Amino acid sequence: MKRRQFVEQLGIGSAVLAAASVANAAAQGEHDHKALTGPLAHATVGFGAWPVGTPAVPRDRFTLPNAPQGPNVHALLPNDVTIKEGGSVSFIVAGFHHIVVYAPGKDPNEVSQSVLLPIPNAPPVVGLIDDPGQRIYRGLDPRLATTPQDRVEVVGFSTRGTYLVICAVNVHFNDGMFGWVKVIA
Repeated sequence: MKRRQFVEQLGIGSAVLAAASVANAAAQGEHDHKALTGPLAHATVGFGAWPVGTPAVPRDRFTLPNAPQGPNVHALLPNDVTIKEGGSVSFIVAGFHHIVVYAPGKDPNEVSQSVLLPIPNAPPVVGLIDDPGQRIYRGLDPRLATTPQDRVEVVGFSTRGTYLVICAVNVHFNDGMFGWVKVIA
């Protein structure tokens, strides 16, 4: 076989393999790139917040950039959002928080705290909730030095339903740091 024929056949074979790979990814829902517009295509949720200080005691994150040394608001703001199927939510994380999303039907009272992943330098009763039951998304591990405390995690929702979103830091969750993403048609 001449080199040119070989390269041409290789190109055709590669194209077939690439097309098969794209088709397989689409079948698994990995590459669903439908255009979605309007006010319900995307929502933004503050996942924690840095409080301002006062003139007498200003909040200076320049000198104290990381939690848990600095105080933080432990809330999802807003607590409930509504988006369309195929839409997404940008969780803007401020501080030491861990995003976990559960499938529709999971209630906050059903979240098991029987397994806590330890947080370095925290008391043993403080940890990350590790309840895999109906968990469909677990965000970046905030315990890792490579995970910035202030970050954005954008999560897409392709199926209708009402999803429970929690901060998996157990003391934050127990303080009511959870909310809902409602996905409509």
